[in-house]
Amino acid sequence: MSRRIIIVTAVHAPSARFLPDAYTSLREQRLPEGWEWRWLIQEDGTGDEVAPYVPDDERISFRQGRRGGPGVARTIALARADGAYVKVLDADDRLAPGALARDLAALEGDPALGWATSRVLDLLPDGTTAGFPGDPDHGPIERGAVLDHWAAHDYRAPVHPASLFVRRDLLVALGGWMALPASEDTGLLLALNSVARGWFSSEVGLFYRKWEGQVTGQAAHTDTAERDARMAVVEARARALAGFRWRYPVDGE
Repeated sequence: MSRRIIIVTAVHAPSARFLPDAYTSLREQRLPEGWEWRWLIQEDGTGDEVAPYVPDDERISFRQGRRGGPGVARTIALARADGAYVKVLDADDRLAPGALARDLAALEGDPALGWATSRVLDLLPDGTTAGFPGDPDHGPIERGAVLDHWAAHDYRAPVHPASLFVRRDLLVALGGWMALPASEDTGLLLALNSVARGWFSSEVGLFYRKWEGQVTGQAAHTDTAERDARMAVVEARARALAGFRWRYPVDGE
């Protein structure tokens, strides 16, 4: 597998205007010698409103597809992912300086780690930022720790799935993102935590933009019946993986 980090971004028309800002944060990343990044932007739809915002850079690949939500868009983008690692970057978010290098150092330094996350700050409309209480300690996250915390705290994970950095082969083995109308990234995070140890960086790795059009701010996202169904299937998948005792890395490797 090439020494390449694949950045995967799902985008739809309302969030397309933030792509240049995300690109600036990506372009400012510095990687160790011999490593490079490629950015896969996948539109959730086939309209004409996103393409004008896609930066002109040979390291960027832009595709469109029928609508299915961000999880479907990201999973379809995996067909073009030819690197050792995959990093999530939502269209409306920004990477913090050094985020990619820190994620890479954690997983390259310990082959038994399958994924990494980092501290996240909300990026508010006025340009200020706000943190989250209760971040875990800097360092490794044991299997099951995220799932147990999530189940005990009203379905709130202690780490943010929007900051996920993961080994490509492990991501593909788990089927990519869950086929859900929302919480597909949480579903993936909990599945990863069920089968592999992870890493949390206490340094800020992502600025999570808060704005009026984001999917998580819409009324449908908090509909009680749908939320309960999403959480039930997310938890059932993670518990089943843990029960089957699937593990990364495979015993003996």
